[in-house]
Amino acid sequence: MTRHYNFCAGPAALPTAVLERAREEMLDYQGRGLSVMEMSHRSDEYVAIAEKAEADLRELLNVPSNYRILFTQGGATQQFAAVPWNLLGPGGTANFIETGIWGKKAIQEARHLFGAAHVAASSAESGHVAVPRQQDIALSSDAAYLHFTPNETIGGLAFDYLPHTQREDGIEVPLVADLSSSILSAPLDVSRYGVIYAGAQKNIGPAGLVVVIVREDLLDRARDDMPTLFSYRQLAEAGSMINTPATYSWYLAGLVFDWLKNDVGGLDAMDAINQRKSDKLYAAIDGSALYSNPIAPINRSRMNVPFVLADSRLDSDFLVEAEQAGLLNLKGHRSVGGMRASIYNAVPEAAVDALVAFMNDFEQRRG
Repeated sequence: MTRHYNFCAGPAALPTAVLERAREEMLDYQGRGLSVMEMSHRSDEYVAIAEKAEADLRELLNVPSNYRILFTQGGATQQFAAVPWNLLGPGGTANFIETGIWGKKAIQEARHLFGAAHVAASSAESGHVAVPRQQDIALSSDAAYLHFTPNETIGGLAFDYLPHTQREDGIEVPLVADLSSSILSAPLDVSRYGVIYAGAQKNIGPAGLVVVIVREDLLDRARDDMPTLFSYRQLAEAGSMINTPATYSWYLAGLVFDWLKNDVGGLDAMDAINQRKSDKLYAAIDGSALYSNPIAPINRSRMNVPFVLADSRLDSDFLVEAEQAGLLNLKGHRSVGGMRASIYNAVPEAAVDALVAFMNDFEQRRG
């Protein structure tokens, strides 16, 4: 069997060491005589798996004791509804910084559910090539929270700063972040956020799981009409087990956390690796006459690197030849076209080296 280099934006590559360990434990988990997929989520064995995963994630991110970690389902898209249901309470307006497709979807969901959402700032006028600056963020007078997407997966646009959230009346509102495509890629000061959520299928584990980190004082803002499975309070009180959770995805996420801690050496080490990877790829793009990236350098994503060819007639050949070279899933999102290399934690530095070598060779032959 040959493992190719996978640049998919999600479901994304998983660490080989994690897949190998899961394979070893597939039929017989630690001598228990059954697979993790077959365990009761209430069993002592599975509860130990879940508790270790949470403890490892808490250690990796240095999550303060006054924050709860939830392992739930529905991906980040479900959180577009869960966040306003949990944080709006009896009044107030959801505020957003819109920097691309996923931020726009979050706004649309809030408007669909509650009839209003305030766009405090947007990068639309720039064509989503640079994020709005702090001075351009205008919260509504009744802002309940400010939601932003630190890394837009499709457009490859990333924040270079953490937005302030003070209203004109001096009240600080919670900062809410969709960190699906950048969580665990570098150290993070969780205390600066009210809510963090992240779909698992990029840097955490397989699709179907979402991790929510919520400050405890925000657990009692929920609306009365909210579905039980969306309630942060009820999920926290039930240990994320109101119903049967995504047990195998939770287990695999735990293996990824263990890999980050013990194989990689923590998030400082992961940060350095990710910086090298993105530096190499952007250097190849910037030094080329064939490839280009439209994003302002200060806002370039380290996780998702879109690029276009100067002659779009070469796109199909580029993708075919890349796949023949073992470089998979480089086609850009259907909404923007071009190419996109997602270089999440599990994509090794050797994969980026191979991609850069292929890009250079393709340009020499076809550029």
